[in-house]
Amino acid sequence: MPTSRRTLAVAAVAALLLPLSACGSGDGGGGSTDASGKVEGDITFQTWNLRANFKDYFEGLIAEFEKKYPGTDVKWVDQPGEGYADKISADAAGGTLPDVVNVSPDLVAPLAEVGLALDLDKAAGQYAKEYLDGAWASHRIPGTEGTYAFPWYLNTGPLFYNKTLFEKAGLDPEQPPKTYDDLFDSALTIAEKTDGEVATLANVPTIEDFGRYGVPLMNEEGTAFTFDDAKGVELLTRYKELYDAGALDAQALTATPESSGKKFLTGAVAMNPGSALDLANFKKQAPSLYENIGITDQITSTGHVNMYVMGLMVNSQSDRKPAAVAFAHFVTDAAHQMSFAKRVAIFPSTAGSLDDPYFTEEDGTDETRVRVAAAKSLKTAVNYTPVLFSEQMKTELRNEVAKALQGKQSPKEALDNAVKSCDRLLKQQG
Repeated sequence: MPTSRRTLAVAAVAALLLPLSACGSGDGGGGSTDASGKVEGDITFQTWNLRANFKDYFEGLIAEFEKKYPGTDVKWVDQPGEGYADKISADAAGGTLPDVVNVSPDLVAPLAEVGLALDLDKAAGQYAKEYLDGAWASHRIPGTEGTYAFPWYLNTGPLFYNKTLFEKAGLDPEQPPKTYDDLFDSALTIAEKTDGEVATLANVPTIEDFGRYGVPLMNEEGTAFTFDDAKGVELLTRYKELYDAGALDAQALTATPESSGKKFLTGAVAMNPGSALDLANFKKQAPSLYENIGITDQITSTGHVNMYVMGLMVNSQSDRKPAAVAFAHFVTDAAHQMSFAKRVAIFPSTAGSLDDPYFTEEDGTDETRVRVAAAKSLKTAVNYTPVLFSEQMKTELRNEVAKALQGKQSPKEALDNAVKSCDRLLKQQG
């Protein structure tokens, strides 16, 4: 389950579904939302690149469901990661969308807009309380009412920091920054104490950073972006200060996760996001860093970290809605999510599951150390990336941010231009 599954070429989905949008209802209201009735009949369940590693798990899950509901038959199809968006849009256009579909919020948005995603608030609202509030809300579309997928598994990542570099700068290594204000103060101190040789960050601000800073990203109607407001400008202005002081790495404008990780590994950067795999790498390649590694939550001024979420959407046109809803709920209930989480490094979206000892008790291993830190932050996490924010929009924002950091335009001009470009792309999508 590679991290690339967290993102998708959303622009491609929107473009492929554009002919549907033109004639769709635009209110997510396709088909009846009545899912009452006997759970029976044949349904098709589609996952996203999971068969290779989890064949036994899903076959066992399906057998258990069919035993619980005699007269049901679940056909499982698994699509490769490559071209998944294209496959969904082709099925949507051709009327062959499976009954239950593995989606991310950005994938479900165009389907909901053309009425192909069942509104679970109406069809299965009784289950909402079983899930974390932030997870249930993650499959809502701005400008529409309803929730369009059961939340399934979650992911997030903690922040690593180099205690030695903090100590050398006269900062308390046991008190890492928590808010953006803390971060900016610490970063400027580290840059000053090292004469600009050690940066604190290796990445420019993304849409998630604006969200975690408390910037309103879109209007409630979902018709325009709003991250160029005073608070958004304030955040980018602070990043510009870091960049000028050497507290933001000079190569941040073109950084990749790999290049940022290497900077952290060599002690050129004091903080970097990561995973248990990174810890194992530090242990092997940089023992002194590993011995002095700190693990903390993502930086946030809202009190809520960012999370990534996968979901199961029910096809609103399904002839077997009672069975489809029952199966999607079955796969995502607390017991089955916990079972899945123990097979792979993901987290359940069900309320109370993150209190399980598996997510709260240390056992001395790196894997557990990171899992416990991430699970703690997920209880109140938010999916900050707007479901309508495409890959193309991310590129527009990144380009304008780069111009501001380089002094080619002011932070206000940069964000105004980014919002203008993103609004234009939004209109093209809809």
